[in-house]
Amino acid sequence: MFQKFLGGRTAVVTGSNSGIGLGIAHELARAGANIVLNSFTDAPEDHALAESLAAEHGVEVRYIQADMSKGAECRALIEKAGACDILVNNAGIQHVAPIPDFPAEKWDAIIAINLSSAFHTTAAALPMMRKAGWGRVVNIASAHGLTASEYKSAYVAAKHGIVGLTKVTALETAKEPITCNAICPGYVLTPIVEKQIPDQMKTHGMSREEVIAKVMLQRQPSGQFATVEQMGGTAVFLCSPSADQITGTTISVDGGWTAL
Repeated sequence: MFQKFLGGRTAVVTGSNSGIGLGIAHELARAGANIVLNSFTDAPEDHALAESLAAEHGVEVRYIQADMSKGAECRALIEKAGACDILVNNAGIQHVAPIPDFPAEKWDAIIAINLSSAFHTTAAALPMMRKAGWGRVVNIASAHGLTASEYKSAYVAAKHGIVGLTKVTALETAKEPITCNAICPGYVLTPIVEKQIPDQMKTHGMSREEVIAKVMLQRQPSGQFATVEQMGGTAVFLCSPSADQITGTTISVDGGWTAL
């Protein structure tokens, strides 16, 4: 779609050995960017995934392990990458419970991984971008960065925080060739979501189609999942010259969820 206009750029994508992060990595590599994949594991299949991505797109791809709940490791990830022209803050986890029953350790972990990690990686990446004279920060927020649902206090708080961090980063870099924006997905059909469908079918006594329409996509007016390829295409657009004057904003890819 955008050819290989990102040739020579390096993109660090956190939480990218599956799902949305991997989808974004594929599309950035397709546009010519060299890729740094990341997750908290350090298994042979993680490095094999990097090799596969490199062979598929003809770019350099490395896998660097980092625990995104730890600020020092977040910053070390960027340092180990050696260059970071494009930073995609995607790492995230979820837990669902009413506020009085929400485990404190789960709150701390979600805030650390979903919000604080983006602060640490951005703080480490901006000096590299300034030295290179160009940069793009793409934060993966959520429809829950703009609205709320019950039982998701930590996730909603973190994603609202990501939207706020996006605006501050954009203001601090507004006079430079660096932009920062947030993508706000609704429900995206990822392997994790796919695995939830059979359990939901049992819980609700519904067919697959009923679970998708009446449970998962109840708040998504389009009635369709977004795809990881669409997330990747949106990220690539934000790294294109067409988006040079787009900064400090959110782009919803949610089938109309936040239009309600």
